[in-house]
Amino acid sequence: MRSDLIKEGPSRAPHRSLLRALGIDELEMKRPFVAVVNSKSDYIPGHMHLDKIAEQVKAGVRNAGGVPFEFNTIGVCDGIAMNHKGMKYSLCSRELIADSIEVMLTAHPLDAIVFIPNCDKIVPGMLLAACRLNLPCIFISGGPMLPGKSTETKNPIGLSEQFEYVGAESVGKMSVANLEATAYTACPTCGSCSGMYTANSMNCLTESIGMSLPGSGTVPAVYSARLRLAKMAGEQVMELLKKDIKPSDIITEKAIENAMRCDMAIGCSTNTILHLTAIAHAAGHDINLSDLNEMGNKTPQICKLNPASSVFITDLNDVGGMQAVIKELARGGLIHTDCITVNGTVADRISVAPDADGEVIHKLETPFSKDGGIAVLRAILPKRAQ
Repeated sequence: MRSDLIKEGPSRAPHRSLLRALGIDELEMKRPFVAVVNSKSDYIPGHMHLDKIAEQVKAGVRNAGGVPFEFNTIGVCDGIAMNHKGMKYSLCSRELIADSIEVMLTAHPLDAIVFIPNCDKIVPGMLLAACRLNLPCIFISGGPMLPGKSTETKNPIGLSEQFEYVGAESVGKMSVANLEATAYTACPTCGSCSGMYTANSMNCLTESIGMSLPGSGTVPAVYSARLRLAKMAGEQVMELLKKDIKPSDIITEKAIENAMRCDMAIGCSTNTILHLTAIAHAAGHDINLSDLNEMGNKTPQICKLNPASSVFITDLNDVGGMQAVIKELARGGLIHTDCITVNGTVADRISVAPDADGEVIHKLETPFSKDGGIAVLRAILPKRAQ
């Protein structure tokens, strides 16, 4: 075991004394050590509940014979960071997250990892760390927030509508009182913001690339199913360790293509291109933007979620989530079904998924559009006048 570097032999007696100071007993000393990398934070709505997720993960690790060790990393809420100089710190936080995890798990050589992210830059930051460390690992996100409600129309809304209401108030189309009233109803629960913004996009792509269990991208944060999924993730990482399945086995060129197909099919955030290209590079499979654009031209968009519509990520979960999307794409030969994931092959996972419902997830024959939800635009910038 990798953790033998700090457990075995006479020269490691000082290390063992420090581990015993943590309460580790002799039975645990012989078991695999599993890192639980948590991004829990008191001031990010998507992360405020991740301590509960971590408790279930650690229970799952213990159920399967491992010894969990939890540590935390930073996170930035893109919504709270917006409209002031803090917004310049969001993207660079991705690298700090990846670096901090690499530091911790090189200094403290454990055997496997469970990553617990949820929001915008934390998910790709942890994926970058997973690629660099290349240890058996699994992801379990905190899950999406439930949709909010408009105080005027009573229709479901998300954070993007709240930003739009700011504009409406500024031109006299909404009262200050109603603007403030919706500030109480737009974000009603913990979890990543309810639309297909970057957080939910990256959690869905993490599932589609095979690094998380089915449902991890869409099961709402407040559902007990999310807690059960977290426990299953803790148990499953021990299987990955036993079989020595690592990110390099899962995040292959074919798996990245699967993720790009899903990106186009569900109309993810354009930020996903920043992150997928970085993750692919870390995994040794660079993405050519021309190839990505060509893939978009050949991949129909079969989901249109908020903020592009009034359909929310929770609605996608109700009809089968990402596995139903992947199953529909596979029906058209657009998915590599032989790719391995954290629990079997893609083919194994979609074999138990429901068919596309035709409303939230359109059939390939009747897509929202014949090409994908993201396009790469090119232009020649004019020379600056001397």
